[in-house]
Amino acid sequence: MSERQPSLGRIEVSPIAIASIAHEAVLSCYGVVGTASKDLATGIANVLSRDSKRGIAVHVEDRRIVIDVYVIIEYGTRIASVARNVMNVVKFSVERALGLPVAEVNVHVEGLRVSDID
Repeated sequence: MSERQPSLGRIEVSPIAIASIAHEAVLSCYGVVGTASKDLATGIANVLSRDSKRGIAVHVEDRRIVIDVYVIIEYGTRIASVARNVMNVVKFSVERALGLPVAEVNVHVEGLRVSDID
């Protein structure tokens, strides 16, 4: 993603940097216990690389930012409410940091985790 200024030059923000912003936003959301890889091969690669941005995919095309988030949600919470909150928080955080609009935030619920068994 780049922003052009007439006389000052250019600012570029990589998709990895955008993923970092989105990852921090996701982890701050109520009901989210973590992020998940979108498939087994990616999951194995992320475990080996210890990538803190796992579970976040950022695509930038024609100045459109599309973010896919793969999350694990706490069992017992309203899944739709948590997912909607993730969408809003990620969109707000990335737009605030970049000063550019986010076209889409797609939330993929990859699993549920039971944390408190009584």
